[in-house]
Amino acid sequence: MSLSAAQVRAADPIRCTVIIDEKTGETVYRQGNCDQGFYPQSTFKLPLAMMGFDSGILVDEHDPLWKYDPKLKRSKREQQDTDPTIWERDSIVWFSQALTRKLGKRAFADYVKRFGYGNQDVTGGPGNTDGLTESWLMSSLKISAEDQVQFIRRFRIGSLPISERARQMTEAIIPHFEAADGWHIQGKTGSGWLRDVTGKTNYERPLGWFVGWATRGDRRLVFARLYIANHRYKDNPISFETRDSLVADLPGLVAGQ
Repeated sequence: MSLSAAQVRAADPIRCTVIIDEKTGETVYRQGNCDQGFYPQSTFKLPLAMMGFDSGILVDEHDPLWKYDPKLKRSKREQQDTDPTIWERDSIVWFSQALTRKLGKRAFADYVKRFGYGNQDVTGGPGNTDGLTESWLMSSLKISAEDQVQFIRRFRIGSLPISERARQMTEAIIPHFEAADGWHIQGKTGSGWLRDVTGKTNYERPLGWFVGWATRGDRRLVFARLYIANHRYKDNPISFETRDSLVADLPGLVAGQ
């Protein structure tokens, strides 16, 4: 039995890279499917950090230090006491969920709305996910690569409704990467899977993000890269490949522009 054209297209990989100038907002480089919204996954730790510092729940790079509860039964990677820096570096999901519980449903939803983040849908639902603690994890909240860079640009230029200290503290805990030609990159990965029409996880469609900003001298850029594969990933998360390829590619993509 042969596949229809629609079925073939549905199985194709989805790729997008968009890079904009931080100061002007002008597009420096754009290729691929950058307008369609997908689950933000752990890239949502960026706006969560902004919420945490703005609300006062998070104090600085190492305060609070929250103890891991063995009852959570998380993967070995997440079985550690975690502060804001470790949270972003190691992408600790339970820390995110503890933070949103402390925020509460009303404040959490209000931040997402005021941020204008993606489709702003934190109701949860798909896969029986809870809106307060899972809406960004293969659930109701979705964002496109184009919206990712616009959101990050607003954060970087100080136009989001958060305090300046919250902005500075968020920048301080985002992982750093060095690229060629003197480019310095900060960004957050995210990984997961698409869901099929019944709402079940489709392990043949892993999703990887890397979003953030890059600086070299006076140049300031904001980027988002999305990759949705059409095969399983057995080793490193797809987000690591997405991140590493962006770090390698960015200098060449913006050279001479």
